Amino acid sequence: MFRFKKEERLSGRDEIKNVFSKGKRIGCRGAKLFVLKNTLPGNRICFALSKGFSGAVERNRVKRLGREAYRGFKPRIKYGYDLILLVYPDNPDRAFAGRASQLEYLFSKAGLLR
Repeated sequence: MFRFKKEERLSGRDEIKNVFSKGKRIGCRGAKLFVLKNTLPGNRICFALSKGFSGAVERNRVKRLGREAYRGFKPRIKYGYDLILLVYPDNPDRAFAGRASQLEYLFSKAGLLR
C-alpha cells in the first residue's frame, strides 16, 4: 500500500552506476544526493548507504527514514530525474526531522523543488 511503485525505484547495477558516474553531486554533512536527468515522466530514486553502519537494524532504519522523508517532498520535486540519496554513518541527526531538513536542503540546492 505505501510501497514505492516499480516505476519509482532506480534499480539495476548499470543504471545506478550511470547516476553515480554522470550525475551531479550535491552534499551536506551526513548525506549526498546524486541527480541525473532522464527521459521518463516521473522520478526514480535509490537509497544507498556507505560502509560503516553497525548492523541491519540500523541500516533498515536509516533507509526507512529516508523513504518517508522523500514521500513528503515527492509532490514538490520536479519530474524527469534519477536520484540517489547516499547516507553516511556520521550523520549528526538521525531523527526524521533531521533527515527531512537534509533532503530539503539537498533538493533546493539541486534546483529540484517547485
